[in-house]
Amino acid sequence: MLSDKAQVEKLPIAAILAPAELKGYIIVETSTPHSAEELIRGIKHTRERVQGIIQPSEVDHYLETRPVVEGLEEGTLVEVVAGPFKGMQAKVMRVDEAKEEVTIEILEASFTLPITVHADYVREIKGV
Repeated sequence: MLSDKAQVEKLPIAAILAPAELKGYIIVETSTPHSAEELIRGIKHTRERVQGIIQPSEVDHYLETRPVVEGLEEGTLVEVVAGPFKGMQAKVMRVDEAKEEVTIEILEASFTLPITVHADYVREIKGV
């Protein structure tokens, strides 16, 4: 949506980054601060632009590719974030790193049925 707006309005925006770790924030690479303000003007739920310049070294770790199954182990509690079981909690039974798939058991089901889904479909529940 923002990239389309930048193209239509011919704003000098070089890159737009929305890292999952920084929920509610986007990082915009532009030559002038005015361009970033033009980009966010009129977007719903936008409060303000955070003043400042970010060094490229501060953003590099958001750009590194990591395996999807990294951090998922047998016994890990996860939440299903996509597919027909979205919103349900499950326990990881097996991890297939080659296929980037996990076999899970839905905790809320009345009987245990192992289900294999892509690792993108689950998110680890932290603090449990």
